[in-house]
Amino acid sequence: MIPTPIGERSVYEVMPQDNQRIIRSLDFFVVENLRSARRFLSKAGIGKPIDSLRLEELNEHTPPQEIEKLLEPILCGEHAGIVSEAGVPAVADPGADLVALAHRKNIEIVPLVGPSSILLSVMGSGLNGQSFAFNGYLSVKQPERNKAIRCFEIRALKENQSQFFIEAPYRNMKLLEDFLNTLNGQTRLSIAADVLQPDQLIRTQTVAEWKKEKPDIHKRPAIFGIGR
Repeated sequence: MIPTPIGERSVYEVMPQDNQRIIRSLDFFVVENLRSARRFLSKAGIGKPIDSLRLEELNEHTPPQEIEKLLEPILCGEHAGIVSEAGVPAVADPGADLVALAHRKNIEIVPLVGPSSILLSVMGSGLNGQSFAFNGYLSVKQPERNKAIRCFEIRALKENQSQFFIEAPYRNMKLLEDFLNTLNGQTRLSIAADVLQPDQLIRTQTVAEWKKEKPDIHKRPAIFGIGR
């Protein structure tokens, strides 16, 4: 399971050298997106023609009955790498279904070290890292969204369990507005945008403080967290 860089930073700045050695040993990859995977493997210095590799897509459009077929080369003795578009595969990205099936077939799983926007955001937030939950995407519909925000806030404050969320970058500002309009003024809100990029924003302050100066995070990949 091969992590890929977040954003446009050089592969060599964020990828451990041992990952490169493993990538060069593989000829078969299960990838979220063919185009981005070719670009990543080329930048990673795979050392062989990209067209000579076998790349199979696994994403939200892959029919469940097709997933098992992806394991056939592995069951025949071939090693494979799983690659998402950014960050780590199978965490808020496709891959978990394939990994679960591999476990049932006694195939060894080897997760490699690399950047995860979720863990990096938890690390940089100052919120409770002993107990936290990543909740993915909130509903875009109202009043469901605000009701969910209030429920997660109660959990964060009563149980001291930090709650983290992601949103499509073009909807970031709408989610931020909903947080600011729904959460208690003293609840702490963390925003981590463009993590590992030169213009990254990682800041945690109270909702009341955010209302005084809202950041422009439109179309910037971001993770949001709430806690006490």
